[in-house]
Amino acid sequence: MKRIGGTLRAIRQQRKLTLREVEERSRIFAQETSDDSFRISASWLGRLEKEQHELTANTLLVLAHIYSLQPEQLFRSIYPDPLGSHPPQDEKMLLSPEHGPVQGAYMRAIIGKQDHTLARLIPAGSVVQIDTGRRTISPVKEWAHELQRPIYFLMTRDAYFCGWCELDPPGEWLTLVPHPLSLASSRRWKYPEEVEIMGRVVAVSTRFTPAT
Repeated sequence: MKRIGGTLRAIRQQRKLTLREVEERSRIFAQETSDDSFRISASWLGRLEKEQHELTANTLLVLAHIYSLQPEQLFRSIYPDPLGSHPPQDEKMLLSPEHGPVQGAYMRAIIGKQDHTLARLIPAGSVVQIDTGRRTISPVKEWAHELQRPIYFLMTRDAYFCGWCELDPPGEWLTLVPHPLSLASSRRWKYPEEVEIMGRVVAVSTRFTPAT
């Protein structure tokens, strides 16, 4: 996390924006999306630029909007090493956020070519729509079959992940669960220190035949 503050400050200064101007633009964005979690105070952003805060998913989204960047571009600027070492077409790509008229902010992402976590349900290359207002993982089973099981989009300090999720009873460890017919392995992170739930996948767009 060491380079986050300096990178964000440089991007803001390149756009000739003051902390107060970013605060005002975030207020407008929060009003447009009906989600106060997108508001950023000038003092909070100042501390973030001094490395005194962690970057959350909502902060990433609103700053990308204010700085006229794709969320993926901003993510890459902040974390250049982990993602930069892989070809872009093989990664999950976070796209521009969408704003629904009823349930608040949405965003979209492309599932990377090498991601086979839920290959039987969500093939690599699919575009998923994520409801950022639905981030709670239920501690009890609320589905009758796999098509009803909630799918979540996650952000770690290294990359994005998409799949079924489970929290241990104390709620301290989050496990990414692959499809039983997938060759992918499960992953586990300390929650919420090492991973953030960006939202729940509510729609999938995929191609049934190879592109020509």
